[in-house]
Amino acid sequence: MRRPFVPIDAALLRAVSPGWAGALRAVDDGPLDFAAAARQHADYARALVQAGVAVTVLPADPRQPDCCFIEDTAVVVGRHALATRPGAATRRGEVSPVVDALVSVGCIVHRMGPPATLEGGDVLRVGDVLYVGLSQRTNRAGVEALAAVAALEGLVVKPVELGDAMHLKGGVTLADADTAVVDADVVDPAQVAGWGLSVIEAAEPVGANVLALGRGRVLVPAEAPATAERLRRRGLAVRTVEGAALHRADGRLTCLSLRLPRPGGWCA
Repeated sequence: MRRPFVPIDAALLRAVSPGWAGALRAVDDGPLDFAAAARQHADYARALVQAGVAVTVLPADPRQPDCCFIEDTAVVVGRHALATRPGAATRRGEVSPVVDALVSVGCIVHRMGPPATLEGGDVLRVGDVLYVGLSQRTNRAGVEALAAVAALEGLVVKPVELGDAMHLKGGVTLADADTAVVDADVVDPAQVAGWGLSVIEAAEPVGANVLALGRGRVLVPAEAPATAERLRRRGLAVRTVEGAALHRADGRLTCLSLRLPRPGGWCA
């Protein structure tokens, strides 16, 4: 029996690092703005709290410039979670504090070792299936490691070939249990429709990464107004948050949290 889609119950976030200037990015378009990134991160946390999510913000590590992108460090599949081994080697020091936090909330945490690499930004849950991007950051051994943990919760893992893309969720996320927002330049909309989802094509690249809050509510980047309007026309209640400073370090909305569903269900 397919588990129900439920609102996010709780979320772990991690503050923006004082070392933000050294965050990884595909394109160096000038100095990164720490103050703007910290402000937008705080606005994101506030939006989750106002949506009824219990938010815990872990302290930043000045030695880990990318640590606010906490989603990449673990995949939570129920009582069990997998601590990842990020494909970006400089990010592997981010994982241990997140493991400690997950253990503190009752998760049974499993670890993966070399040669496996996997980042949470490559994992999209749709019901009882985890679609996992084979990307710049996640390899087949990483997919196999996740499959072993997912099986403990009765979940199935299906790999998705991404070529040169950084993360699957850079090209497709859920707006609700049955609706995906897709960047057609990253992921084929027909492929996503084959997963049993209705597809809305993002009007802006950053619009492909949205966060389904449950009960018909969705968090959308303010930098994707046309995508937001498409979601409103679909009948969803849209809230927008600014993220331009975070996007400059290749981050997106889902990257900023590890979401925990209510018992017996799942969330995006």
